Amino acid sequence: MNWYEKLNEYFPVEEMKSKKHMELLLKEKGDVYHKDEGEHHVLMYAEFEDFLFVDYIYVSGAARGQGIGRKLLEKLKEKGKPIILEVEPVDYEDTDTEKRQRFYKREGFKHAKSIGYRRRSLATNEINEMEILYWAPKDESEEMVYESMKKTYEKIHTYKDVELYGKSYQDVDDVLTFEE
Repeated sequence: MNWYEKLNEYFPVEEMKSKKHMELLLKEKGDVYHKDEGEHHVLMYAEFEDFLFVDYIYVSGAARGQGIGRKLLEKLKEKGKPIILEVEPVDYEDTDTEKRQRFYKREGFKHAKSIGYRRRSLATNEINEMEILYWAPKDESEEMVYESMKKTYEKIHTYKDVELYGKSYQDVDDVLTFEE
């Protein structure tokens, strides 16, 4: 199974970028967008000058509990920049969401409670609500996280959206909100 199939099998359709989208990011934005792949993991992330954004992190079911996810995050933490990611809110009917949140909390990630994130999926046309989690090595503010998420949305999530999907994603100000 290739890296995209692994991600596509694990992540819900409303959270997935197309394979072409990710390949374009890797090819045309290779200075920023990266893939770290191994037999039991796939990590897709963007590294900007002042922060990192984890787009997808996948560890195979057979390898969970072996510390692979922790090692991948440790490698990113060594860069000394804030790390931001999107995660599904806890759904008590889907135990994976709770496990995921617990994992990130154990790894020192905080929930950016002042940031709202609601994006319409181009695949399903449904509103997809996500929570923003962040790891802040120098106690960076949620306002910095918000500005970084805006940059991620504009540079990564909506990259060539009309060309790739035939329509554009919503404007960043309709997707991300900040409440002081």
